[in-house]
Amino acid sequence: MGKVIIHATITLDGFMADTKGSIDWMFDFGDSDEKVINTFMQELGAVIGGANKTQTVEEGEIPYGGMLKIPMYLMTHEAHEPIEKDGITYTFIVNDIAQAVGEAKAAAGDKNVALLGGSISRQCLKLGLVDEIQLHVVPMLLGEGISLFGGLGERIDLERIEAVTTTGINDLRYRIVK
Repeated sequence: MGKVIIHATITLDGFMADTKGSIDWMFDFGDSDEKVINTFMQELGAVIGGANKTQTVEEGEIPYGGMLKIPMYLMTHEAHEPIEKDGITYTFIVNDIAQAVGEAKAAAGDKNVALLGGSISRQCLKLGLVDEIQLHVVPMLLGEGISLFGGLGERIDLERIEAVTTTGINDLRYRIVK
């Protein structure tokens, strides 16, 4: 069976977005190691992220730019029928992250499930549902913004699996010590 992985690009001070939620800064630093990215993408079988306020799937909101035709699970507070768009099925899960992880793991089979977003990642960490964390750390300090792990409120021990440095980005992988 695949793993549940927190996957994020963050600044050196741990922010995944600026105070307005923008990630435009993310694209100013070149690319991660090609082998790291290709391996991650080949091993990915499903994604869990957050639904937008209108429960639609807009251009620019599609995980991984729509390159992967894999199931997407979107957390929401209100029921909504699945959306099919460009060969991808978006399933909305109401307020139950454990259900989302269970459904995503079943859909992914022996491939991995990626968790996108701070709230989703923290909820899954607290429930013991995360196997690994994969971070792409850019050499920048935002000073303030939306933190990936801020508010977690508990200690989580990690074991480093891999660290790859390119010209502009550090790719880090950690296993959750259970």
